[in-house]
Amino acid sequence: MTENVSHVPVTEWAPLVPELMAGDLTHSLDVYTRVFGFTLHYTRPGFAYLSLGRVQWMLEQANPDKAWLTGPLERPCGRGINFQIVHPDLDALHARLLAEGYPLFAPLSTATYMEGDTPHTQRQVLVQDPDGYLLRFTD
Repeated sequence: MTENVSHVPVTEWAPLVPELMAGDLTHSLDVYTRVFGFTLHYTRPGFAYLSLGRVQWMLEQANPDKAWLTGPLERPCGRGINFQIVHPDLDALHARLLAEGYPLFAPLSTATYMEGDTPHTQRQVLVQDPDGYLLRFTD
């Protein structure tokens, strides 16, 4: 990935966009686009900007000299956090994960979370990305 590539213009920037360090950006981009279903908007050397529905996401090639690293990057990355991502077609994602033999951190299930007295029910499947970040895809 040595040149900028623009595939789909971003029409509105999200107010919060996670930027994850990737050990192998090319491999991570393949997984995020082909398996998870993200759209690649643009790249520049060592960087990619993606989206999935209204979710916006950045991946950056890990570099031990990066000024913003707060400590050593050790797998699994992102310990203590999971990213809940509403997926536009959870069934299609689940089918792709199974077809790829992609390891599931937690199988497709239904969960109910309470907001005061109001229950919210969603289906979800959890996977780790190639660097170990925990992604919780929901419908």
